[in-house]
Amino acid sequence: MVDENEIKGAVTEGVGKLKDGVGGLTGQTDMQAEGKIDQLQGKVQQEYGDLIDQAQEQLDEVTTLVRDQPFAALGIAAGVGFLLGFLLIPSRD
Repeated sequence: MVDENEIKGAVTEGVGKLKDGVGGLTGQTDMQAEGKIDQLQGKVQQEYGDLIDQAQEQLDEVTTLVRDQPFAALGIAAGVGFLLGFLLIPSRD
């Protein structure tokens, strides 16, 4: 699945490469710098889109597990809650 952020990132990166190239040919260092910034911004947007996709996949897997095995999920949640409570609440010595 292609995310909107990935598309925007690819376009922004392409525009950045174009600005960088034109700036290099014309000697405009400010345009080259803008191009490099746009390239970096495009890469960051693409990575963000990838992370969102991965998080959605993980959420779908957990949802399926809970739906298919509700008692196991409840036991795991109770165990994690007990462990966090044990670790986070200071002892009363």
